[in-house]
Amino acid sequence: MPTLLNQDGFKFFFYANEHEPMHIHVIKGEGFAKIELQNLKVVQNYLKPKEIKQALKIVAVHREDFERKWNEWFN
Repeated sequence: MPTLLNQDGFKFFFYANEHEPMHIHVIKGEGFAKIELQNLKVVQNYLKPKEIKQALKIVAVHREDFERKWNEWFN
């Protein structure tokens, strides 16, 4: 389970056996979410509204790096 980033209490990662479309998982406390990288679509969300907004902002800033790491891992 490669960890991509730890920031502001969030852990951003993907699993070693992931599938398309390209996405990441986010954990904070007991909550988690799954976000597609291409369009920042929230596929699953069990974070508080304020937390998912903050997580999406962080993903937007780091999206290119997350995509690069995904491609390095799976290609």
